[in-house]
Amino acid sequence: MKFTPLKTLAASAVLCALSSTAYAATAAKIGDTEFTYGGYIKLDSMWSDFSAGAPAGSNVGRDFYVPSTLTVGSDDSSDAVFDMHARESRFNFGTATVMDNGKTVNTKIEIDFLASAAGGNERVSNSYAPRIRHAYVTYDGWLFGQTWSNFQNVGALAETLDFVGPAEGTVFIRQSQIKYTTGAWSFSLENPESTITTAGGTRVATDDASLPDFTARYTHKADWGNIVVAALARQLTYKVGAVDADETSFGISASGMVKLGEDNVKFMLTQGKGLGRYVGLNVAHGAVLNGDELDAIDSTSGFVAYQHKWNSQWRSTFLYSFFSADNNTDLLSVSGDPTESSQSYSANILYSPVKRLTFGAELKHAERETESGVDGDLDRLQFSVKYSF
Repeated sequence: MKFTPLKTLAASAVLCALSSTAYAATAAKIGDTEFTYGGYIKLDSMWSDFSAGAPAGSNVGRDFYVPSTLTVGSDDSSDAVFDMHARESRFNFGTATVMDNGKTVNTKIEIDFLASAAGGNERVSNSYAPRIRHAYVTYDGWLFGQTWSNFQNVGALAETLDFVGPAEGTVFIRQSQIKYTTGAWSFSLENPESTITTAGGTRVATDDASLPDFTARYTHKADWGNIVVAALARQLTYKVGAVDADETSFGISASGMVKLGEDNVKFMLTQGKGLGRYVGLNVAHGAVLNGDELDAIDSTSGFVAYQHKWNSQWRSTFLYSFFSADNNTDLLSVSGDPTESSQSYSANILYSPVKRLTFGAELKHAERETESGVDGDLDRLQFSVKYSF
């Protein structure tokens, strides 16, 4: 058995969740298996002014921007709150084993502490349960496990201090899947789940689909950047009591990055029927239950982000993101007052005195409007410190 002591691979970099750079280090090599680790520590401090009153302190929208949690109503309820947490910090561990046939089996598992089901509290210890982000194995073009959906282009996400950034405008989802990649093409079968609006606007998450979600994706890379086109087809279902309803959902998304010298522009445009949880952190549901039938909700979303490098240590990202739902107004007696639109703008300034350490400030303005015309907005000033290892 051969053992190689700890050594840093300074030139090794991988794409992390927010499309910023993380670093991998080799912990050890035992036999034909190399063990690696990586992650980052991040502190977020946020001053947030909600025009219609701040959500409860335990609400996930207080930790990062989640469009569906933005309160709407009278401006007389304006409420400013301050939050600070280190819950976005994460750790990953991986292996790479060379097999007898010369091919490599890779594994990865990653955790963080955001939006975990078993939340802690801020009274004494600020303890929060870890949650699984990624857990998968790859071999010979195949991937088995949980990771980013093949319908999502993580590389199109802009560098922001907010956890997601263009929250309402991006496809953003991780789930279990079987994926095969060959050249520029990749195909996947992914875990199905439907979010259905029932009487009074209540959201019901069902797990009744008889088929997996199916995606297909094509990636074109060039000297000027890249473009990704992805398609999704799935089954929306609701089976409760005597009701046994299903509907077909489909969507298409185009995204990419264009280089402008040292600067770049990133973008995404997604349109579909019944996309629900795939877009905007589930700002709209997949369908409305109309008697014993499902009426899928059409939506269009997208974002554009421009990053400017001021010099080798300073950079900024300017971002616009939007979401629009085409709700069936004939069903408002069932669906209540769903989100009709959401949009946000943000700008930041980031400073890295050394490559792995970043200090930043970001200003975000966000708006949400319901189908009845009731709206609300958020102004947030965020300061963050992040160290990747």
